[in-house]
Amino acid sequence: DSTLVFKVGGKMFALIDITDSKSVNLKCNPDKIIDLQERFSGVLPGYHMNKKHWITVLLNEDVSDTLVMEWIRGSYFLVFNKLSKRLQDEITNR
Repeated sequence: DSTLVFKVGGKMFALIDITDSKSVNLKCNPDKIIDLQERFSGVLPGYHMNKKHWITVLLNEDVSDTLVMEWIRGSYFLVFNKLSKRLQDEITNR
């Protein structure tokens, strides 16, 4: 399989196809998805994902690399913050 899956605490927060790298799927706050899709042509419903919680970001479209990196970080913390306190502490070595 050519899909690189990024996880934290065993939960996915990002996926990218390493053979073409033209898009990335990111976990997203459901309250922000419609706004992002209206503001950016490069933001689509999550491809093969639950469209209520995931977006597909087309790289090299109207979304800057800086914004994509910010969204990846947001996706990570969206998942991280829902993990148990014990698991969060384990991940951060507290």
